[in-house]
This record gives sequence, structure tokens and C-alpha cells, in this order.
Amino acid sequence: MSKIDQFKTLLTEGQVFKKDFIVLGTGILDGEAVTNTHIKIPLKTLNRHGLIAGATGTGKTKTLQVIAEQLSLKGIPSVLMDLKGDLSGLAMAGESSDFILKRSATIGVAYSPQGLPVELMTISNEKGVRLRATVSEFGPVLISQIMELNDTQRGVVALVFRYCDLHHFPLLDLKDFKRVLQFVSNEGKEAITKEFGQVSAASVNTIMRKIIELEQQGADRFFGERSFEVNDFVRTKDGKGVISIIRLTDIQSRPKLFSTFMLSLLSEIYETFPEQGDTDQPKLCLFIDEAHLVFSSASKDLLDKIETIIKLIRSKGVGVFFCTQTPTDVPDNVLGQLGLKVQHALRAFTAKDRRAITKTAENYPDSHFYKTSEVLTSMGIGEALVTALNEKGIPTPLAHTLVRAPITRMDILEDSEIRDLVSKSQLAGKYNQEIDHDSAFEILERKMEQVQRDQDKATLPGSPPRSGSRTKQDESLLGELSKNTMVRQMGRTLFRELARGILGSFTGKRR
Repeated sequence: MSKIDQFKTLLTEGQVFKKDFIVLGTGILDGEAVTNTHIKIPLKTLNRHGLIAGATGTGKTKTLQVIAEQLSLKGIPSVLMDLKGDLSGLAMAGESSDFILKRSATIGVAYSPQGLPVELMTISNEKGVRLRATVSEFGPVLISQIMELNDTQRGVVALVFRYCDLHHFPLLDLKDFKRVLQFVSNEGKEAITKEFGQVSAASVNTIMRKIIELEQQGADRFFGERSFEVNDFVRTKDGKGVISIIRLTDIQSRPKLFSTFMLSLLSEIYETFPEQGDTDQPKLCLFIDEAHLVFSSASKDLLDKIETIIKLIRSKGVGVFFCTQTPTDVPDNVLGQLGLKVQHALRAFTAKDRRAITKTAENYPDSHFYKTSEVLTSMGIGEALVTALNEKGIPTPLAHTLVRAPITRMDILEDSEIRDLVSKSQLAGKYNQEIDHDSAFEILERKMEQVQRDQDKATLPGSPPRSGSRTKQDESLLGELSKNTMVRQMGRTLFRELARGILGSFTGKRR
């Protein structure tokens, strides 16, 4: 049997799937594409997560685009975190060319350009559906980890959340959080001490500075109402999965906000989606472009949290895919959880680069047809080494792959096209309205004003002597704070306490 026949047999036998799959491209042997040796990815194992890696300009973002396209055509929705701004073209049909038609013919797939259902979203000032979450939904554990607090400071945050739960103070945004911290260390210090013990002023001051740091990275735009419902990610239109593109081009210099959002999104999805187990296809796929921004600025606690979620979230039918320059950008404990690996070319300019390439090659299955470390540095644009898990969870044979061309536009949308797309969005009307309900800040401000008015009245000439009742009166007024809050927040304390579990966040949504 010739070498090429052995190659075809290996790929054919290694990629026999009973269930549905997507075709990523065709195999390459000795530098030549072998037509109809399709490299397939089974839908059944896409909830085992994946990695798309490669040096700048090698085509990894277009590979991400191709996978998202093929998932949409199979009716599977996805969420794409777009930090470079070059994924919005998924909404428009691609343009045919001789090069693309030749490439598609070589692979053995038809090229049918078309636009796909896309929802543009944002957590900052970009145009799109606004994504928000409340401070309460984060919970004390997650919010403390994001701010990298020590044990003493975490105890203060837990106290604040507990106090607000007991007294029904809605914590919606960072303004609420700061006001309650001020209350704890000033007006309400005596009542807090009686109920929970002494609170360190130094710890409160440190937490305040951490909150200001978050605000400077734009987190004040993210925290608040109306909270986004993650079930709105799981939508189809005309039988195609909706691709939700979260536009993050203006937060590349604010990695803490990015990692905060990413972790809260994963936590919310994990807590909200029901257990699904192993099904024939995933419920949702998340693609995190420029994933090194998540890990480079994350504390050890945050990394542990991400690792925990990655391990558990697949049971919800969710696949998470990291797109980055080198596999070493992703921690080993996370890398070990990934089933699909798409490796574009790497460049070896230094001794450190060569060592990284050797280490990367060790992460892939051995192949009789390639010397992996050599292929890694010799692949062209739009080529990649690919291995996935078959339906039994066994890695498929490593294949040097010519990746198919995207059927959507390989460029960004014009501003007018973005405005038109957002104006037609059903979700924009639901989430883009500014809401500022009565919450902890407003309630405490009103009550403190009332305390001050009563105190001023008591000191007017002719007022009856207070006979030392000032402290009792103040405590009485402070007690009244718990009775005058939003009705819909009542009765939810118990649920919130139950909902905050290992992930430290909260599944309930305020309306």
C-alpha cells in the first residue's frame, strides 16, 4: 500500500462517526493537499472544549470563524469574544474568488457564501446589546477573588453581603457596594459591631481602593441592571444557531475587566443551564479570542476558579474554546481539559521559541507521517495541525490540514452595517434601556437624611430634652432601613444564600 493510501486509510478509519460532524478541511501529506480526506470534528465531543493556537497572521481567527459558521449551520448557537474587531463579518456573505473556489475544490466541499444570524453585544461603549450583571449576582466569593483580597478583607465583603441580605438592601452596582462599605465603617458602625463584631477600617479602605481600580477599567458600565439572561445566548433563527459576538475592541488595555466578565459569564452559564450530560451535540459553544488576556492578569484564585468551571461546565452541554498565540498561554491544568486542538504555525526566532515549539509538539499524538516540530514551523497561512476526540473520547489521528475558507465576509462590518444590525436587534430593546432602581445607595441616603433631620429637630430651641435617647432613636431608625426597600427583593434572601455555592455567584435575576 502506498504512503498516500495509508494516509487516507488512517484518516478514514480514525474518523468514522455515527453522529453528526463538521468538516474543517482536508489532509495534507508531504506538502500537498489530498482531496476528500476530510478532517472531521464530531459534534458529540465539542463540549470537551478546545484550543486554536498559532502565531499572528497564520489564520487562527479565520479557523475560529469557520467553526462558528459550521456550528450555526448545524443549528448550534455560539458566543464569540471579539477583541480585534474582525469577527463581525459573520453577519454578511463572503465574496467568491478564483483562489477560494480552487481551495474549496481541492478540499472537496462546495463554497456557498452566505450571511449568518449575528447578534452584536458589548460590555463597554461599543455598539450592540448591553451586557450587565449586578454585584449581588457575583456574590462575595467571586467579587473578592476579582479584587484579589486577603482573608480579612474577604471577611468584610462577606459581612457586607450578609448584612444586605438580612436587611434587604439590593446590591446592584458599584455605587451601592461603596455606599454600604461607607455605612459599615461610619453611620452604621455601632449597629454593625453589635451584630457582627468589629470591622477594620483599614480593610474597608483597601476594598474601596480596589473598587475604584475596577471602575477605572470600566467595570461601572458592566455592573448594574438590567442583568443579562444567559438563556438569550441559546437561540436559533431559521434553523441556524445565532452567533453572539461580544465586541471588546476597546478593553484590550483593561484585562481585569475582560477576565471579570469572562469568569462571571462562565459562572452564570454553569449555574443557570440544567444538567445535560452527553448528548449528540452541544447546547452552546464559547470562543475566547486572545485568551492570554484572561490568564495573564488572573490571580491564582481566579485561575483555580476557571479550571473548576472548565471541568464542570461540559455537563451543561457547553464547550469552551480558547484562541491564543501559543498553547503555553493557557495554564497546564486548563490545557489538560481540552479535547479539540487546532495548531497553526509557530515561529522560531529565538532559543526560547524553539523550546516552546518542542514543548508544544509533545502535546500532540505521535504520527508516522509527520515530524510535528518541523511541521509546526513550516505550515502556511490557513493550514493547521488538527486532532479532536472521537465519539468514544479517543484522540483522532493528527492531521496536517488545509482549512476551508469562511463562507461569510473575511473582514469587519462598516459602521452603517453595524448600526443597521443593532437597530434590528430584538435584544437591544430589552437590555439597552438605562435602569436605576431603588437600591442600597438610595435607601441608605434617604434614611441617613432622615436621621440628620430628626437630630437637627431635636436640637432646636424649645425642643423637649432627649434624656440620652439619641442612641436608641438612631438605632430605631437604622432598624427601619430593613423595612423600606423594593418589594420584589423581599423573600429572596434564602434563595440567594442557597444559590451561592462553589462558584460564589448567584443565579437569580432581578426584574
